[in-house]
Amino acid sequence: MASALHSGLSGMQANQNWIDLIGNNLANASTPGFKSSQATFAAQFSRTLQAATGPGSNRGGRNPVQVGLGVRMADTARNFAQGALTNTGRVFDVALQGRGFFAVSNGLTNYYSRVGTFGLDAASFLVDQRTGHQVLSPSGQAIQLDTESLLPPQATTTGALTGNLPKVVTGPLAEVLTAASEFTDGEPAELSSANVGPYTIPTGETWTMKIAVSGGAPQTVSVTSVSGTVTAADIATAISALDGVAASVNGGGGIDIETDRTGDDVSLIVQSGASSSDLAALVGFGTTLVRGSESAVTSSTTLNDLPANVTDYVAGDVIQVSGFDADGTPINATFTYGAANDGTTVDDLVSFLDNLYTGATVTLDSSGRIVAESDTPGESGLALSLLDGASSTGATQWAMHALAVSTEGTGPDTVTTSMEVFDEAGVAHTMTLTFERQADASWTVTPTLPSGDGTVLSAPITGLRFNDDGSPIALAQLNSTISLSITGQTAVQDVALDLGQDGAFTGMTQFGADGEIFVTEQDGYGAGSLADLAVDADGSISGLYTNGESRVLGAMGIATFINPEGLTHAGDNLYAASLNSGPVNLGAGATGSAGSVVGGALENSNVDTAEQFVHLIEAQRGFQANARVITAQNEVLRDMVNLI
Repeated sequence: MASALHSGLSGMQANQNWIDLIGNNLANASTPGFKSSQATFAAQFSRTLQAATGPGSNRGGRNPVQVGLGVRMADTARNFAQGALTNTGRVFDVALQGRGFFAVSNGLTNYYSRVGTFGLDAASFLVDQRTGHQVLSPSGQAIQLDTESLLPPQATTTGALTGNLPKVVTGPLAEVLTAASEFTDGEPAELSSANVGPYTIPTGETWTMKIAVSGGAPQTVSVTSVSGTVTAADIATAISALDGVAASVNGGGGIDIETDRTGDDVSLIVQSGASSSDLAALVGFGTTLVRGSESAVTSSTTLNDLPANVTDYVAGDVIQVSGFDADGTPINATFTYGAANDGTTVDDLVSFLDNLYTGATVTLDSSGRIVAESDTPGESGLALSLLDGASSTGATQWAMHALAVSTEGTGPDTVTTSMEVFDEAGVAHTMTLTFERQADASWTVTPTLPSGDGTVLSAPITGLRFNDDGSPIALAQLNSTISLSITGQTAVQDVALDLGQDGAFTGMTQFGADGEIFVTEQDGYGAGSLADLAVDADGSISGLYTNGESRVLGAMGIATFINPEGLTHAGDNLYAASLNSGPVNLGAGATGSAGSVVGGALENSNVDTAEQFVHLIEAQRGFQANARVITAQNEVLRDMVNLI
């Protein structure tokens, strides 16, 4: 009967231990890095009342008859499942995503933890702030960070460029002046009489007609007979006295009228006089509007043939020429009209102008406009204007043919960028890179330094070319290393430029877009002081410096075990190796099962409180049931005593 008491007692003890374990789990539900435990029960040895027998010839076998002797807690297995991470923002709060452990040491014993609440002590050692234990590196040494030293400068040796050079050629261009309108060979509006003279008009009578020129007010022509007739010359003289027209007797004895001006805009119309004294009908002039005409200039077109000519030039008339040559030299000359002088034709005037300009060429283009083009590309002060002399008889409306800039003079296409170059002392210098398109469509790169910073010793980089698709070609043939002599430095500093790859679009390109070049990388920097710290995924600790650079100051070791459940609790969220955990493997993070290190975060407890409360109910009921066994056995023993 005592076995029932012992079985109930063992059950109470086992369930009490389970309640203790659950209580510990719940107590650490908010402990960073805590790993919950679970209980495993096993039956005690059983008391055999009858051994098993095998089957015989006449009867079958029998199973053993055994009564258990209770229960015991056989194992407390830890659950090393990953806990959720909480960001803290603190640099040396670190967590692990994986199966690894941080390694710390008190100088005598190494311990292992999932909780990285680390910090620096007064000697710049990385320590566990809960215990003061020093954090170990992958080599098992204490981690001491140099937070005081400056990061030494590094001279620039390479630079990488990317960007676009324009495909469309916009320079170099020579400056061009073009006349506002073209020269044409103009013809006057003409009208001839159908009748020839002399013309019969009664003595003493006056006959009239009217003539309108180019839309102007009609002008009256009057002739009076003194002898019963008037000659063609008399009428021609009367017509020539009008403004804008002239008349003459032609070879057949008739009268020809023509306008003084020429061109499409000139018109002529004769209007009849009174019916009984109509001079137009007598002479035989039609009363239909006639117009002048224009055609392309020829080598024989005279200045007087131009529609802009208001009054015909006569020999000795002068046209003033003024302006500036392409190099800014003032031009002041006089063109004298006349066959024995500088000429009478448009071609004569253009040739005269061309001879005046030594830095530009003056021509007549296919449309008949005067064009003056600088002989060299680039900006210029080219100018040309024409004006009739004050004492000249002839006059032309030169404003109709005034020359203005039609093409601005520009230099070759250029794209400029700048690159910061550090010398060996960490002093920054600005190197300007000018890309200039050449006549053969290649590009030349010219590096320069500001005055006082030094000089460029190497020649410009020449022959930068591109395929039709805009990718660079034959970059290996370029000498893209720039040699600099920097003021204050004795050694020559070479900077190799990376312009991209042949046939690729990762560096320099030549597309139909605006030109823009960027320096994406250069390997130099000045001295810098420590500005911040960061922890990388492999456990390395990087210093971030004021010059934008970083360097590794140390690294945390990450320990792994074959059987992490075999580790022994050492308090303060620390574990110690045991005979069953296997040997420690200390190395870098982010390799194998070690897991990645996450800076600025802590791992939460992996305790599931809902699950623990369910187990707590189970343990409580188990304890109660075993207590009832002892109570029942006590009643039986009491009844036995009462039998006596």
